Amino acid sequence: MRRPFAVLAGVLLTGACVLPASAAGTAEGAGDNGFTLKDPRITESSGLAASRQHPGVYWTHNDSDDGPYIYAVDSATGRTVARVTLRGIGSPRDVEAISIGPHDEIYVGDIGDNLGGKWPYVWIYRLPEPKKLTDQTVTATQYVVKYSDGPRDAESLLVHPKTGRVYIIDKKEDGGHLYEGPATLSTSGANVFRPVAAVDLWATDAAFSPDGRHLAVRGYFGGISYDWNGGRIERAGRLDVPLQGQGESVSYSADGSKLMFGSEGANSAVQAVDAPDRPAAKSPSGGGGSHAPADGGGTGLKVGAVVVVAGVVLLFGLRRLRRG
Repeated sequence: MRRPFAVLAGVLLTGACVLPASAAGTAEGAGDNGFTLKDPRITESSGLAASRQHPGVYWTHNDSDDGPYIYAVDSATGRTVARVTLRGIGSPRDVEAISIGPHDEIYVGDIGDNLGGKWPYVWIYRLPEPKKLTDQTVTATQYVVKYSDGPRDAESLLVHPKTGRVYIIDKKEDGGHLYEGPATLSTSGANVFRPVAAVDLWATDAAFSPDGRHLAVRGYFGGISYDWNGGRIERAGRLDVPLQGQGESVSYSADGSKLMFGSEGANSAVQAVDAPDRPAAKSPSGGGGSHAPADGGGTGLKVGAVVVVAGVVLLFGLRRLRRG
């Protein structure tokens, strides 16, 4: 999918300065403090979801042109511990998101649209999260999805952790909408998703907090935290989104204390930031900060990165990250 502004930001970041690895929150063994995706097969990580059954494991997948695969990654090492092949579905078209429901079921959103909103329908795949993490094939259920107001591009799929209801946020530069699916998805006929609330962001992914009370939405140039309020979302504030070349994914950590932000690209970093709504008991006990500590001597490079990206945001981001 063409993402000119995000790509430009990545180019400027790479060409102007290079952050030390630890400044990007990629220290090996850091777990929920950040990690690097080391599997050479994962080159376009486009979604992220924290496992409920396997502590420290995150599920991810490639964008298009991969196949019916999802990957379980150990955040302590950044290495893939299982590749799951989805059986019983058609050929994935543009997989953009992944989420885990209340019954340890994984939902995969084949909801992207490289034609800019031309597909008459998209798909959601649901499968049980494997109890053992080994390479395996799992039968998935496929659901047809349509929107009540016509086709659209989307990259954000989220399943409420208490009710199991599925939501999608469409991707529009001037802000999109939260779409609510039926109370229960059906395999007979299309599942119609209807807009229920405006979202003031060019959204590339979203995630519910583990308690289902909060919603985090990210874009290329920032993010927004919402209070859920039973689906009547209320804006709570901006998210502290790290600087990434092509920010594509977000997930809460399993305990809700962190927001994990991912990006496309080979050996891409997943960076951790304290969740603004984190449980008090899970708050850091002192020292550190939102990101993993930087290597010595990296201050100048970090300042250079901030200056460059600030220019990118001023040129391209402010008109997309609308002030609510």
